[in-house]
Amino acid sequence: MPDERYDPHISRDATQSKSEAQMQNIQATLDDTTQKMHQNVNSIAARGERLDNLQDKTDNLAVSAQGFRRGANRVRKQMWWKDMKMRMCIIVGIIILLLIIIIPSGMWNSSFV
Repeated sequence: MPDERYDPHISRDATQSKSEAQMQNIQATLDDTTQKMHQNVNSIAARGERLDNLQDKTDNLAVSAQGFRRGANRVRKQMWWKDMKMRMCIIVGIIILLLIIIIPSGMWNSSFV
């Protein structure tokens, strides 16, 4: 302790206890900092696990979306064919109905002439 001045009112024991108190204070600060760093490392590891879990869910959702898109296109094509069949049936029905109406009326008119 050559850098400290000698004070006759302060005993050497008080100086040593002051140094010990400073050391204990520094040790407590160091322990607190170490504990905070451990907590930070643990929270970063937990965050990494959550990010991995989120990545897996995102991949599963992308696969499901692709399957849904394929199924939707298949259903759309089936409905288009069903709609076209219905339209063709309606057109054929109208043509048959017109033929049923036109042919007898033509025969009816030809018999009077």
